[in-house]
Amino acid sequence: MSDPSAAPRYTVLRERHEALGASFTDFGGWQMPVRYSSDLAEHHAVRQAAGLFDISHMAEFRIEGADAAAYLDYALAGRLSTMAVGKAKYSLILTEAGGIVDDVIVYRLGEERYLIIANAGNRDAASAALASRTRDVDVVVSDVSDDYALLAVQGPAAEAIVAATAGIEDVSIPWAEQKYYAWASATFAGNALLLARTGYTGEDGFELLVRTADAGALWDALLAAGEPHGLVPAGLAARDTLRLEAGMPLYGNELSVDTRPAQAGLGRVVASDKEEFVGKSSVPVLRQAQQPGEGSDAPVLVGLEAEGRRAGRAGYAVVDADGHALGMITSGALSPTLGHPIAMAYLAPSSAEVGTSVFLDVRGTKIPATVTALPFYRRKK
Repeated sequence: MSDPSAAPRYTVLRERHEALGASFTDFGGWQMPVRYSSDLAEHHAVRQAAGLFDISHMAEFRIEGADAAAYLDYALAGRLSTMAVGKAKYSLILTEAGGIVDDVIVYRLGEERYLIIANAGNRDAASAALASRTRDVDVVVSDVSDDYALLAVQGPAAEAIVAATAGIEDVSIPWAEQKYYAWASATFAGNALLLARTGYTGEDGFELLVRTADAGALWDALLAAGEPHGLVPAGLAARDTLRLEAGMPLYGNELSVDTRPAQAGLGRVVASDKEEFVGKSSVPVLRQAQQPGEGSDAPVLVGLEAEGRRAGRAGYAVVDADGHALGMITSGALSPTLGHPIAMAYLAPSSAEVGTSVFLDVRGTKIPATVTALPFYRRKK
């Protein structure tokens, strides 16, 4: 977690955000744009056209060496050694007890080279965990976060915008052939650029990893290419409602070192048949079905939908008809796309079955809600 006494950090794009009228908020020790115009306008732009996000606060780690694949199989919950070069995979860094240190995306850059992108607020924790797991293997783990900036173009028009961006050249894979959770190499202004078809909004899109020195020019070029398509700069407020609609967990809200993958619906991420990995001794906990009647009373993550306009927020209680506590909301909002309140919450398994009626305690008022399968929103492909 970030140190509250530390000086706030800004990305290299600070002056551009200020010129666009952004307001800022603290996120993982970084001052990040929360909005430029309005939360709703930026959210709808991503769903209908495209949004441009500065996510340069994220942490990047390069993994290199003859034993890189075997090392990652040991250090992370998933099986990374079988992932093909050019692909990406969502995974987890676990504690020995099976808690979640961070959720990450891993890119295989070559036979002996990988890239891990981790959450900004977990940079130190992820770095320490990765470094402690090198054991006696031929691998080098490098924190390269300060060497790169990361921009995200998300929305139905994302491909057209990135393809039309001046300065992006030498794309290794034709645009129409680029797959989800994969990456292509390219150049921008003659320097290396990684184009990853990944994102955190539930829409199609790209995350572009570029040298820090080239970030400003790339930001400008993307905005210029996107103007005819309705691209707008978008902040953390829109990013949060977008990822909530898509049912994507946020570390610090839905995930923590006290959370087991199965509780968060991430049991499938754990390759429990691996011979050895950090957290292996906790496999029974990691793989628990966590469903009513399965013998576990650990709370599980569910979706909640309500009627009206009053939304439950993180920290609000979920109760039964008599007001007895059933669990706690971790993220909630009035969904801009769906037009009604949605939330994610951890509930006791006995109350977690889809279709169960519960109530949100919104400042003393009980708001009827229904347990719903995640995600709330799926894009039309």
